[in-house]
Amino acid sequence: MNIDAPRIGVIGAGVVGLTVADILQKTSKANVTVMADGFGEDTVSAVAAGIFRPGTTFRGPTKEITKKWINDSWHYWQDILKSSEANHAGIFSFNCYVYSTQSYQATRNRLIEDLVPYYKEMTEDELRIAGGEQKYGSCFSTVKIGCDNYLPWTEKRLKRNGVRIVREKVESFESVKKKYDLVFNCTGLGARYLCDDENVVPIRGQIAKVKAPWLKASFYSDYADTYIIPGIDGVATLGGVRNYDSYNKKFNKHDAAAILERCYTLLPPLRKALVVGHRVGLRPHRDIVRVEPEILGDLKVVHCYGHGGYGVTTAPGTALHAVSIGMDLLRTKHKL
Repeated sequence: MNIDAPRIGVIGAGVVGLTVADILQKTSKANVTVMADGFGEDTVSAVAAGIFRPGTTFRGPTKEITKKWINDSWHYWQDILKSSEANHAGIFSFNCYVYSTQSYQATRNRLIEDLVPYYKEMTEDELRIAGGEQKYGSCFSTVKIGCDNYLPWTEKRLKRNGVRIVREKVESFESVKKKYDLVFNCTGLGARYLCDDENVVPIRGQIAKVKAPWLKASFYSDYADTYIIPGIDGVATLGGVRNYDSYNKKFNKHDAAAILERCYTLLPPLRKALVVGHRVGLRPHRDIVRVEPEILGDLKVVHCYGHGGYGVTTAPGTALHAVSIGMDLLRTKHKL
């Protein structure tokens, strides 16, 4: 530990918090500590399907900033994908097919159509081959970030490179102000209480896990948030539900039955797949994702939370922005 270096705390060990810590460790000489009361499987990130597919409910303060966050995230994930660590990090590439019975616009993703290497509107022949009642479709190349791999992989590297990992529930900023020169708040839904931010709202999600090693692409339908996403370990994620302002973390058998039936209808071969589990998580949604500084007395804070269902997709872009803000706050006191 460099006793002359700034002391930086990161609150939260989900995909956003660990990515912020990773960027800090790589780009500064600071002494970094990650504090959280939940790690790995105890985080909502571990429930996420992890596909890079930002949606229209993900918004920054401006369209330009939102697009930059998405673009920066894509390139961050691509750098890992192209490295020898891709498998260890749980990152792999595949094609995604988005279908609709209503309109082409329901399948179009303007946020990434100029970013990913392959993006096209599906032809009538391609839709006919796909079968079912789908009348419109888009196909594009993307990646999955499996947090069951990415979180422990990142945590291990952080520890190896001198970052402290502490199991601690931070109840207030007052409790950490004497320990750190700068704190990053990456608490997701916890920010509703830590910051008294009622703009953070839980959106309940439930998914099923099935063994489908033959699945090499992902599929979406505009009917009731239906999606099918492959896994690097051959276990696919089937979803889903979006229950706004719900704090219910209990498994719901009716949701499970509906998810499975919708996914079976979208991709009939899944009926033969073995169901190996179900997961429930609360997505931390905020109308505008909060990435901004705040001075609380003597403590400098940078907030980075409210990503909703797109935390895995956009964690790197928002983390890079947050770290840049934090470094600006410190430069007046520390030479980095």
